Amino acid sequence: MLRGCVTLAATALLAVCLLFGFLWLEHRSALTLPTPSGPFAIGRTIYDWRDPAHVDTLAPLPGTKRELLVWIWYPAASPAGATGEYVPPELRPSAAPAGNGNIWTLLTRDVSHVRGHSIRNAAVSPHQRSYPLVIFRAGASASVVNYTTLAEDLASHGYVVVGFDAPYRTTRVVFPDGRIIGRAQQNNPETCVVLERSRMERCARRVLEAWAGDIGFVLDRVAQLNASDSSGQFTGRIDMSRVGVFGHSFGGATAAQFCHDDARCRAGIDIDGAPHGSVVQEGVRQPFMFLLSDHENDRHAMSVQIKSDIQSIYDHSPRDRRLRVAIRGAFHLMFSDDPALLKSSVVRGALRLLGKLRIDARRQLEVTAFCVHTFFDAYLTGSGASLPVMTSPLYPEIQVLP
Repeated sequence: MLRGCVTLAATALLAVCLLFGFLWLEHRSALTLPTPSGPFAIGRTIYDWRDPAHVDTLAPLPGTKRELLVWIWYPAASPAGATGEYVPPELRPSAAPAGNGNIWTLLTRDVSHVRGHSIRNAAVSPHQRSYPLVIFRAGASASVVNYTTLAEDLASHGYVVVGFDAPYRTTRVVFPDGRIIGRAQQNNPETCVVLERSRMERCARRVLEAWAGDIGFVLDRVAQLNASDSSGQFTGRIDMSRVGVFGHSFGGATAAQFCHDDARCRAGIDIDGAPHGSVVQEGVRQPFMFLLSDHENDRHAMSVQIKSDIQSIYDHSPRDRRLRVAIRGAFHLMFSDDPALLKSSVVRGALRLLGKLRIDARRQLEVTAFCVHTFFDAYLTGSGASLPVMTSPLYPEIQVLP
């Protein structure tokens, strides 16, 4: 009996060692993001923008001015130059001291081994005089770089894509000067998700207003950049009359409320975000699309409420400017690079076993990218005379909802 116990313990230890070994190898292995589907090469530049005119209402210290780390992806002149850095070295947090690694860090790839398709500080493509602008807001407390796949794909189709990280609400913002600012727990929108509606809206309102204010500030600064960029790179190259706004999760909710509030938004997309604010009862006048994961069999009380809120926005929006699209088999978390690409295959395997993930993660990102650029193509580069055709034989997972 003792010999059997020893054998069992040794087998278990071996299995744990093999698991850690596999995770370590996967963590350190190289990964290249999906290839963008558009014809343009892609440039990327990063700014630290400060707003001396407004305080950050979510900062723990009263009087703190708004400051954002801004990422811009755009059509580039040529593919020549250094490409592929997912996160520039100066924006990566310092490595953990030796021996402080654990299984949780091993469940995500080392970003220094992840490659994208952007050229750092490349010249803007001369193919067009100017390009439409799309503002993106990440989900919950995620960093915008986690949505590089979607940003690069949209930029490859001829859009200037601007995303940003905000201190005290993004999980961790690393500024070029080395400062690292984390999220305050009271600013986590996920804590607002409760069944009591009035309590949820009170909690969400303060975060939603700050996030929407950030978008407004970014639009103001992009307009200044377009009017007079000190480097000359973006001067006159951004079409401020064609502005789209989209986001994932709470970022999608923010896109809906911002488009409700600000006429500068010409078209918007909420990617699987539960809406909040006055937009729920009043709708959106601009073209707007809800791009949803697969909620067909979701009967949870909170999900029922979210569907009702989306229906309310839909009912209060112009019939010829509204779309609801679902991706069959899609899972809420898989709209970003982090869980879809960077997380270990062990994580995705566990999600499949739990029935949460019924589509390949890269495939979900591919379908999402198609839907996003097709919608914006209709309203920011096309005539917008009719709803875009979202269905495609290449993407049978797309389901246009009534």
